[in-house]
This record gives sequence, C-alpha cells and structure tokens, in this order.
Amino acid sequence: MCTAGVVVLCLQAAISMRTLDRGTQSHTDQARTVVVRSADEWPALWRAHAGDKPVAPVDFTKEMVVGVFLGSRPTAGYSVEIVGTQEKPDGLVVQYREGSPARDMMTAQVITSPYHLVAVPKQSGEVRFERKP
Repeated sequence: MCTAGVVVLCLQAAISMRTLDRGTQSHTDQARTVVVRSADEWPALWRAHAGDKPVAPVDFTKEMVVGVFLGSRPTAGYSVEIVGTQEKPDGLVVQYREGSPARDMMTAQVITSPYHLVAVPKQSGEVRFERKP
C-alpha cells in the first residue's frame, strides 16, 4: 500500500511490456527467472531456450528482457504468464502467475517446459520476481 502518514509519494507505476515468446516447449529444463540487459547475452539465452528458431528482436538501447521458465513438468496443462510489472524506487517487480491442471483433469502424458519472455523498457536497479496467486 502506498499511503503512510499525511503525504507520501507513491512510485509504483506499471510499465509497458511486450511478449517475445510464450509457450510450453522450452529447451530450458530448469526452473529459473532471467534478466537480460545486453545484446551480447541475448542470443545465448535464446539458443538455450529455442534452439535454431530465429532470435526475437530486442532493441537493447531501449529495452531489456525478463522471463520466467518453470522447468520440466510431467504433463500438459501447466503454464506461466508474466501478468504485470511495477517500477519501484529500488527497481522493478515482475509479477507472474503459474497455472497447473486440476487434480481431476485428464492431461496428455507429455513433458512440458512452460515459459514466458517479455521485453520491458530498460532500467537499472534490482529486478525481483513475484509469484501471484
């Protein structure tokens, strides 16, 4: 909450984002969050994630990439979505939501690796990831 006392300046502005890639079949099998701030880092992460698929364009003079990889899951029905970002005085908070199949849901018996990668305006400071219910 942004109010405390009589006068408080709240610096929790939502910032724009655009999806670069999202799905359930990443080559990244380990759960992790990522922040890419340079054009030098981007191709290596992209290849590890997407293999030979053409690299998604990012203008690193203006943007950076944030992403969530859930790692391997035993069935279909799992997902992840970056649902918002908030600029805070000490950095950026990336909010994401995970989805999973209901207990009684029939699912395909296939290994999946859900992920979501987005471009956001470039900024310095810490980037924190916050899982939303």
